Order: sequence, then C-alpha cells, then structure tokens
Amino acid sequence: MREDWADETGLLTLPSGLRVRGRRLRDERSPADFALVLASGPVPAWPHRRIDWPDFRTPRDTDDALDALREAMGRARAGERVEVACMGGKGRTGTALAALAVLDGVPAGEAVAYVRERYHPRAVETPWQRRWLRRVTPG
Repeated sequence: MREDWADETGLLTLPSGLRVRGRRLRDERSPADFALVLASGPVPAWPHRRIDWPDFRTPRDTDDALDALREAMGRARAGERVEVACMGGKGRTGTALAALAVLDGVPAGEAVAYVRERYHPRAVETPWQRRWLRRVTPG
C-alpha cells in the first residue's frame, strides 16, 4: 500500500501529516486502498466499510461508527490511501473527517473549523452533527 494519490482533489491533511480523501460517491476519483461509505447505494470497487448514517443526521450506531473511524485511521497510519464518501461529500463526509481530525489530536470543539478551513467551507452541515463530534475521543 502507498500514501501517494493520483488525484489530490478532496485531500485533508491531518495534524500528524496523514492525508485522507473526502468525496461524493458519484464523483470518479483515483482508487483508494480503503473507503468508509456513509450512504446507501453504490460502493467503490476497492475495499470499503459502510456506516449506517442517514443524510443530515448522525450515525445510527455510534459504537460501530467510531470503530470504523478508528479502523480508517489505523489504515491511514499504515500507509493506506483512505477515503470517506457520502452522497454530497459535505455533511456526513465532513463530520467523519472532523472525527478523524479529533482522533488525530484536534480538540473536538475545533474540529469543525479545522475541516471547513482545509476540506470544504460547508463541511459538517447540522447542529447535531457538530454535537455528535463530542462523542469522539482520541485513543
């Protein structure tokens, strides 16, 4: 596995230097080594894990979502190209990217601003998505 990306669109650099890609599912992108899929419907051809996460909401099962996010972080640390994708690429994807930032050391209260500045200005779309990030703790 390798850390380079053929297409750098949507890459978020975490404080540790790890890079994770966020995207819309329907956008064609260069392959990743692993994807977190946050919507129903099509999945990428590469290895992936789906989280049951309704649009504009938070994950139905927080423990499963946190386990999946920790798996994604571990894969990124191991040098795999990891991506997070939902239908629009902003709300659920932004929230998951913010959670990865928290896992990488960004305080939960700063994670939304961190992702909006570095990934998309409208990432993390709802107040309950912002509140959900308080459940994410490093470690």
